[in-house]
Amino acid sequence: MKLNIYIVLLFSILAFNCQEKIEKEVVAPEEKINSGYLDYSGNEDQFTGGINMIPIKTEVGTFNVYTKRVGNNPKMRVLLLHGGPGGTHEEFDCFDSYLPNEGIEYIYYDQLDSYYSDKPNDSTLWTTEHYVEEVEQVRKALNLDKDNFYLLGQSWGGILAMEYALKYQDNLKGLIISNMMSSAPAYSKYAQEVLGPQMPTEVLNEILEFEANKDYSNPRYGELLMNHYYTEHTLRMPIEEWPKSVNLLFQHLNHDIYLYMQGPSEFGMAGNATLKNWDVSNRLKTVNTPTLVIGATYDTMDPKHMEWMANEFPNGRFLLCPNGSHFAQYDDQKTYFKGLINFIKDVNNGSF
Repeated sequence: MKLNIYIVLLFSILAFNCQEKIEKEVVAPEEKINSGYLDYSGNEDQFTGGINMIPIKTEVGTFNVYTKRVGNNPKMRVLLLHGGPGGTHEEFDCFDSYLPNEGIEYIYYDQLDSYYSDKPNDSTLWTTEHYVEEVEQVRKALNLDKDNFYLLGQSWGGILAMEYALKYQDNLKGLIISNMMSSAPAYSKYAQEVLGPQMPTEVLNEILEFEANKDYSNPRYGELLMNHYYTEHTLRMPIEEWPKSVNLLFQHLNHDIYLYMQGPSEFGMAGNATLKNWDVSNRLKTVNTPTLVIGATYDTMDPKHMEWMANEFPNGRFLLCPNGSHFAQYDDQKTYFKGLINFIKDVNNGSF
């Protein structure tokens, strides 16, 4: 009996010591240093966990757009512009795994008529001019300025980021264009002349037949694209392994805006798509903001064109994700985030 009592006492002492060690580790000095980054106390958005619904004034009324701030850093604040058009901020969920550890603040943002924002469903607002002014209103509401404001746009968001910089570059500290060319016609040509012919001939012919008949809603058309185009050039992994964030992006996509601005074809912009003639290639040299252009070897966008873009910007840098595609933030993640973080920090400390 005494032996049993001693054993119980021994385990009690060990358990106490372990608990004491754990408590000490919880308040380790390095965690105290980082606590300010995640301290939302004293901020108006503490109650909502960083979410701000920002009112946007338009010609047809005032509507609210969704934003969510992660972290605090008065010198490095990144506003994220999602793709589509009509996509959502969910494509950037993986940023949670990298930017907080670097102390970089970032802001999710769903553009008007996207899933988490108000949906006036008015096509007169589906223009680059409107969305540029929308970004400007978001910037003002969040107190972003030339001393801290980095703008990152991916895909359609890259178009929007370029358009914003062409009008409001004096408000920017840094510009990041991720997986987007500066010319819609060049993008369409690359898709049709380079990417399409990489498919098996019989697959490409069947896809083109659907497109010629404008039978875009046919399940077979979607199946062929998913298995022979998306898994090669959008996200290079089996569909069943795609992260939930990407699946949610596609589930929440506003197809009306997408069709109106991008068009029904996956091989560039076609039909009556309002963006099909968009081209700012000859204006890039007027943007003096430090700029990072991110491309990927297997992207739907031509990586050579994106490298050329980086050289057109007076203060440009090119990052190639050699194993990545259109969502290089997922399929070449280490390369993507190392290059992005280095750029933001280089600009911040004046070594860019």
